[in-house]
Amino acid sequence: MERTADPTQLALIVIDMINTYDHEDAELLLPSVRKVVPVLADLIGRARKTDVPVIYANDNFGRWRSHHGELVSTALDRPHADLIEPIRPDDESLFVVKARHSVFYETPLTYLLSRLGTEQVVLTGQVTEQCVLYSALDAHIRHLGVTVPRDAVASIHPHLASAALEMMQRNMGARITTAKEIDFDHPDTGAPASPQNGSAHTQAG
Repeated sequence: MERTADPTQLALIVIDMINTYDHEDAELLLPSVRKVVPVLADLIGRARKTDVPVIYANDNFGRWRSHHGELVSTALDRPHADLIEPIRPDDESLFVVKARHSVFYETPLTYLLSRLGTEQVVLTGQVTEQCVLYSALDAHIRHLGVTVPRDAVASIHPHLASAALEMMQRNMGARITTAKEIDFDHPDTGAPASPQNGSAHTQAG
């Protein structure tokens, strides 16, 4: 993998969307996912057209011997393949397998982003109040700018998702926006909120 490092480069991170939806929260999660998929599919398509790295960071579902191709195949073989097909990885996509909530915890993502020259990440996927929230915190403490398009993240509990988005904005300096507002041709549109606000709340917390 060789890409020209660009210090203003964005990376689009798709969290846990390669999913079998056979877990205990699936019934509550699925309505939100169905709204997110077309929005996310468009966002992924625009990122690919502008050569913005698309990184899938996905749970391994406890399948420790599986590689990412098997995870995709398994999800496509389940009843909700219609939620996978529009956003499935292509040959240029990057893939990180994770085992915990944060996309950074015990994964090579930090190193990968440094090799890509990435300073700003766009976090999408599921679940807003869980993996997206924890990933935003870990991105923030790694001095990465964070953007979260509220219509490209799925939630189990809407009220907790709203609180999570507010926490990301206030405590982590994240830019909370919509997918349409993200312009991959002008990476500065993914800049985080005022660092003063983010650092002040972080110090207080």
